[in-house]
Amino acid sequence: MSSAKPSKTVPGTASPLLAWYDRHARVLPWRISPDERAHGVVADPYRVWLSEIMLQQTTVQAVKPYFAAFVTRWPTVEDLAAAETEDVMKAWAGLGYYSRARNLKRCADVVAEDHGGRFPDTEEGLLTLPGVGPYTAAAIAAIAFDRPAAVVDGNIERVFTRLFEFETPLPSAKSEIRTFVAAATPADRPGDFAQALMDLGATICTPRRPACALCPLTGDCQARKSGRQEQFPVKLPKKAKPVRLGAAFVAERGDGAVLLVKRPDKGLLGGMTGLPTTNWTVRADGETGAKSAPFQAEWRSKGVISHVFTHFELRLEVFHAVVTAIPDHEGWWSDSDSLPGEALPTVMKKALGAAYPALFRKGKS
Repeated sequence: MSSAKPSKTVPGTASPLLAWYDRHARVLPWRISPDERAHGVVADPYRVWLSEIMLQQTTVQAVKPYFAAFVTRWPTVEDLAAAETEDVMKAWAGLGYYSRARNLKRCADVVAEDHGGRFPDTEEGLLTLPGVGPYTAAAIAAIAFDRPAAVVDGNIERVFTRLFEFETPLPSAKSEIRTFVAAATPADRPGDFAQALMDLGATICTPRRPACALCPLTGDCQARKSGRQEQFPVKLPKKAKPVRLGAAFVAERGDGAVLLVKRPDKGLLGGMTGLPTTNWTVRADGETGAKSAPFQAEWRSKGVISHVFTHFELRLEVFHAVVTAIPDHEGWWSDSDSLPGEALPTVMKKALGAAYPALFRKGKS
């Protein structure tokens, strides 16, 4: 990879890319199309912000139904700010990375209370909002407000590492990639340019077997010329995820209701609904075995479930008991009708599924 600063020819990527985008832009529920934009339709910053928060480390297909549910229930940022936090967490349940949901609610509160329901229209202003980092600020500034911000997500990293054969492995190459993207971003239609790069990476410049013959930038792509497309981006070998152990306890009342608890606000799965568990963390195992139960009962093993988080794999022993005496334990009892609607993260649904396979079978929320 050349370490030279971007040349004046880099912005030449914008014209062919935008022409391609005008013909092939993906239809997404949070996006205004090139045709709508040409007829004066402007992006809604609330929908752009909401989609960008949801899309962090999550696929477009997974986000679509959640986005639709959110904007139907809370059409504006003021509506979301007025919502109960627990309702927001319930609506988010299953989407993962739950700190995003907590920050989503906090951000809505700040925008509604401190900004009169209007999002700041610059990167600097957006960075002051809870849960908005450099990438998200750039994306909102470009897509919602047509600011010439350098937007760099995973798809855009892949496109640019191939265009210029960045030999430096990610994440070390991020700063230089951003410099090249900034140089390429046009003053006119910067939001469409960012979305065009995203679409190009998602549909043409894919991780494996990219469709180079269909790419509007193929003539300038150095990796294409050298036949090394699939060697970029260069990444360091992944470290093996550590395995953490713990136990989860499904306490069932005589009428079929299940004991649930609210997890501490801080930490992994903070503020979410869950089962009583032992105190496992990202860095340490929790106790295991029936002896580690929060209260005495006839606990029966239901096997072990596994769930992979970003930085580790969690293996939980699941125990079930029908309690005859109501234990003195914090939490509440959720009946079989209410249970599927609780704000349960996926790992807790898996644990419940071990005890109730008919209700929480794979693929059913």
